[in-house]
Amino acid sequence: MTRTFLSRVVRSLLPILGFVFSLSTFAQQGYPSKPLHLIVPFAAGGAVDTVARVIGARLATQLGQPVLVENKPGASGDIGADAVAKAAPDGYTLLVGANGLATNMTLYPNLPFNTLRDFAPISRLGYAPLVLVTGSSQPFKTVRGLLAWGKKHPGQLTYASAGNGSSGHLAGALLASTADIQAMHVPYKGGAPALVDLIAGRISFMLLNPLEVLPHVKSGRLRALGISGDQRLMLLPGVPTLAESGLPGFEASVWWGLLAPAGTSHEIVARLNVETAKALADPAVRERLTSLGAVITPSTPDQFSTFMHTEIDKWAGVIKTAHIHTD
Repeated sequence: MTRTFLSRVVRSLLPILGFVFSLSTFAQQGYPSKPLHLIVPFAAGGAVDTVARVIGARLATQLGQPVLVENKPGASGDIGADAVAKAAPDGYTLLVGANGLATNMTLYPNLPFNTLRDFAPISRLGYAPLVLVTGSSQPFKTVRGLLAWGKKHPGQLTYASAGNGSSGHLAGALLASTADIQAMHVPYKGGAPALVDLIAGRISFMLLNPLEVLPHVKSGRLRALGISGDQRLMLLPGVPTLAESGLPGFEASVWWGLLAPAGTSHEIVARLNVETAKALADPAVRERLTSLGAVITPSTPDQFSTFMHTEIDKWAGVIKTAHIHTD
């Protein structure tokens, strides 16, 4: 056996040896060996915060380490997201992100981070389709009725949202564009005052997450006309989807996903992906999330990455077509 042949064998083994060494090092580190921090870029008590706390509690049990939920609200979720983008890529600081990660890429041209470049997707967690609701005093009883009324009375339909660039604003703009109707957007400083005017009949309709509308639908103060997802909502089984109501392919939802800073090792991302899927399969977790109107959708990191690319492109088109600005 020649020295040249031996050197070739050694060179061919180097990548394999390096991989084995990296796995060994990863195992020796015993990840996780200290508490994890889940950053929620919104205030406590909202849907993103609730999802984070439900998932975080289960992950803590599985990983054998505390999982601390930290709220860093502000700038439509950008402050918390930026904190994670700039954190050490060691798997101990994670982001529970929402659809603003996609829409803010177009709404805010001067973002301090890039959603596609500065994060390592771990898993999609789930989504909640928005519910198209109207006040019980309004004349429309169905989605088709609403659209027909809008075409007969151009410029008289109004829809409210929690503010410019919010999920309700963008979904309303998509609805108007898809259905080819005129509907004037009325932005409010938060969802609560908008709901007051919707219930009072001063606003034609809104698109809201199930958590916000269910109590009012059950009390009869609001009428649910359609679900903006690809399937009916378990909590409102009698309400058809917008696709069923004459708007094929229409979909608008609030969604949540788990992300790490870019540069986090593949081994840590893979471990967290497996643990997240396991947490989402837990009966108690599933029951809690579905009771909020959520649809659970675990994914691989690549699937979540593809989903975010699609969302960014989709809503960029809506924002540009409708000339939506946040100021």
